[in-house]
Amino acid sequence: MKKKSMLIMAPALGFGLVILSASPAMAADATGSYSTTLDEINNSGASGEVWIDVEGDMATVTLNATGLAAEFDGNPYPHVQHIHIGAQGACPAPSADTNGDGIISTTEGAPFYGGIGTTLSIGLADKSPDAGLDLMVAPSGPTITYEETFQMDQATLDNLSAGTAVVVVHGLDPATQPESGMSPSDLVPELPLAATSPALCGVVAMAPAGGVDTGVVSAADEGNEVATMGFVAMGGLFATLLLAGITAIRRRAIRVS
Repeated sequence: MKKKSMLIMAPALGFGLVILSASPAMAADATGSYSTTLDEINNSGASGEVWIDVEGDMATVTLNATGLAAEFDGNPYPHVQHIHIGAQGACPAPSADTNGDGIISTTEGAPFYGGIGTTLSIGLADKSPDAGLDLMVAPSGPTITYEETFQMDQATLDNLSAGTAVVVVHGLDPATQPESGMSPSDLVPELPLAATSPALCGVVAMAPAGGVDTGVVSAADEGNEVATMGFVAMGGLFATLLLAGITAIRRRAIRVS
């Protein structure tokens, strides 16, 4: 892992090797809100959260992560990230390291989280599995703040609805990994194993009724909040006027008596 150009030139076929077939017999309506907490894999030291809001076939994906590998050859470290589908809908446990080299590779994790359904690329870039290893459209650096709205493919929607969609962020710092981290990658031998192995993983689940709090307030929410405040204020004013009216009536009754 000596030059960044090695990462940039890595063939996208690498992650394609673990793309699994995931086409349920019947398409499901995945409309709703989903979320997951991203937990570290391979002692990456990273953490994060994901929220996915779906309306029809349009999805807004928000992913925040921190503690990831920061630099490679003096440049921000690229982190490819995907929604994986077509398997158990689970994140791999340490026992997934079947060859005992101290690192759960992407291939070893695939039986748990599956192949790539959607690539969480930046901007208008390809969101399909074909872009799975395109580092030019991957967020980079130790902190990721990602929010994209795009048309999601039916296979990923079906897995969201079935509870078998898993978000995985890849890319480990070889310096923090066992010696095997510098061995050839199971996907792209020109790269070290750490570069293509998973760093974060989270199983996506339907959010509770009312959606999830992404920290973003929509115009509709602002309107509802203002309306609520208005009703509260009106209620307070009505109560004040009512109390004043009752007091006036009592005073008038005392005068009469």
